[in-house]
Amino acid sequence: MTTSRTGASRDVLPLRTTRPSARLARALLSELTRHPGPKSALLVGVPADSPVLAGALDATTTEDRLVVLADAGSIEAPAQVAELASTRPDRVEVVDSLADAKPCDVVIVAQPLAGPAAAAAELLAELRELVAPGGVLVVATAARMTDPAAAELADLTDRHGVGSDLLLRHRPALRVHRLRFTPAEPALAERLAPVTRPSSVPLTGGMHLDSNGVAAGVACLGLALLAKRARPSSKLWLVPALAAVPAAAFFRDPQRTTPTDPDAVVAASDGTVLGIEQLHDDKFGVGDGDWLRIAVFLSVLDVHVNRAPVAGRVIEVFRETGGYAPAMKAAAEHNVAAYTVLETPHGPVVVAQRTGLVARRIVHRVPVGGLLARGERFGLIRFGSRTDVYLPAGAAEAVVAPGDKVAGGATVIARWQPNQPAPRALRRG
Repeated sequence: MTTSRTGASRDVLPLRTTRPSARLARALLSELTRHPGPKSALLVGVPADSPVLAGALDATTTEDRLVVLADAGSIEAPAQVAELASTRPDRVEVVDSLADAKPCDVVIVAQPLAGPAAAAAELLAELRELVAPGGVLVVATAARMTDPAAAELADLTDRHGVGSDLLLRHRPALRVHRLRFTPAEPALAERLAPVTRPSSVPLTGGMHLDSNGVAAGVACLGLALLAKRARPSSKLWLVPALAAVPAAAFFRDPQRTTPTDPDAVVAASDGTVLGIEQLHDDKFGVGDGDWLRIAVFLSVLDVHVNRAPVAGRVIEVFRETGGYAPAMKAAAEHNVAAYTVLETPHGPVVVAQRTGLVARRIVHRVPVGGLLARGERFGLIRFGSRTDVYLPAGAAEAVVAPGDKVAGGATVIARWQPNQPAPRALRRG
């Protein structure tokens, strides 16, 4: 879907003329705030007193370029935009139409798309041409697929989506889409900061709760309420009520400080190192098939959230069917598993999320084309089980031993070796 840039008009920009919430602003700005710069950003459809504009200013420096579309449909350019453009010409530029804008690293539609599908399609086609190579377009729509703008975006998301945030606590519920039309360089991931998605719900400064934990806690409380109403004189309702906190605690998601050492490879999960071995495995279709594998066992009491051991670009995600043998047994090699293949400046890296006797569900949240910073959350296993990190043989050396306890995103499990050979060309099977 491409068109020539003829300039934005009031019929081309179907935007909700409401002030975005702080929660929506954080989701829209996530790709901008994680980028260290120098970078360029284009904001489209900025209403007065917008937290999106304020957040974009906070996320940019004098080395960055922030462009704001002055005429955004029926939305008048906020006075503070014109004032910023005159007082900070080194940081802010105001354009009158999309035809006046140049391609930027991050393009953000500052309000949810609404209105006719045809108008949304025209706007998205124009914005696509304004995304620099490897850059990202960030757009929000209604969460329900019956919305014309959301339906129009669905096909683009299937083909070019590199992330999607569902804002259930927003009224109305919204979905924020991140689209990348051309591949980003894997080296860019090493410069990015880990991003915190809405699936990680803050409880305190140091502790978050995965959205699965919120659902588990609410489900237990709902069962308690139903039991209380069904049998008021019984104490049976106490069973699910008392289980609410432990059920939610299974999905605790602590904040972690990731080492800054560029040669560090961190654990993909909490748990105990199960084994370290060199092996040959061709199923990933990358490299020459020789790997250093570090396996970590997660008990039901460990944190279930999985994090990227290295920074890189996701080039493949696939699942294998199998059984549900105990994760610490050799038979777990043939369990149900999800594999995430990363392209990195050091060569391909693979993370395997394996099920176990109790763990029966794997959650994966970063699609092909997405960039993961080292230590960034990308999924979880319910409940416990095992994660394996595959590193190119000879390029890295393990620094942990079987029996060691590790913390996902924080504990260094291996280091890239100096003077390692050039990364192997990716060979897809």
